[in-house]
Amino acid sequence: MGEMGKAIWVILAMAVLASGVMDGVHGDDTKTLVKKVKGEKVCLKGWECNTWSKYCCNETISDFFQTYQFENLFSKRNSPVAHAVSFWDYQSFITAAALYEPLGFGTTGGKLMQMKEVAAFLGHVGAKTSCGYGVATGGPLAWGLCYNKEMSPSQSYCDDYYKLTFPCSPGVEYYGRGALPIYWNYNYGAIGEALKVDLLNHPEYIEQNATLAFQAAIHMWMSSVKKSQPSAHDVFVGHWKPTKNDTLAKRVPGFGATMNILYGDQVCGQGDIDDMNTIISHYQYYLDLMGVGRDEAGPHDNVTCAEQVAFNPTKPSSSSSS
Repeated sequence: MGEMGKAIWVILAMAVLASGVMDGVHGDDTKTLVKKVKGEKVCLKGWECNTWSKYCCNETISDFFQTYQFENLFSKRNSPVAHAVSFWDYQSFITAAALYEPLGFGTTGGKLMQMKEVAAFLGHVGAKTSCGYGVATGGPLAWGLCYNKEMSPSQSYCDDYYKLTFPCSPGVEYYGRGALPIYWNYNYGAIGEALKVDLLNHPEYIEQNATLAFQAAIHMWMSSVKKSQPSAHDVFVGHWKPTKNDTLAKRVPGFGATMNILYGDQVCGQGDIDDMNTIISHYQYYLDLMGVGRDEAGPHDNVTCAEQVAFNPTKPSSSSSS
């Protein structure tokens, strides 16, 4: 059985376990198992948090984020004019999320922080997969998950600089695909290695399986670009303490720093540009729809990255070192 086949079997098994969620069975019906390891309380909680972890002692995502809320956030994704009709659904998201909940995704802190992290992650997803515009039915923020791939690629995104580590497969194109679109052979290769799926030779798997697409996106959220740097998860939930250089570069914890990590100076350090504000608007809109309220997003300086120097600038800058 090939790598994709094995990955699909794992995903299908998780989906069968997750099907209870779709029928209205949530974490409050699941017994929590508790033990202590080296003095620390760790837990197991059903199929959704099935690895011993301190994070599994908290509520799981399905306790506070359920099918109807997913439908509210992405209400226009299956409209006839959308480009990925019937591809994205709640079960695909929650099945993928369950792989990362024991690591703290949506399970870090109290319920408020947990809800905010899910809204933040999905805010990025919604903004990056939207086909909404100013006068679109339902408003421009209701059209997240309209796409699952780049519709008119301008290039094949093959970088021969990585030919020894992640060589481009003949005839394969590495255009944007997924919930947080993946571009370039080296990104498909690295993410594929992490997920144990051959995305370098088969990047199309991302546009064929919604659970795998969400899994890749959550992996990007939970992983740092460099070992010395935090992940988007870290800067959002408070696991990152800025260094003196970070402070000089105006990098502070919060939603703004997640944009810095995921997009760098494509979005950050450019002032109040539309690309940045669109992502922020989706996050705030989702906070409202989830019943948290956009006021909980925090101070403006923590939400924006308009003045932040990129963690990994495309152009060298003496003020951007970590």
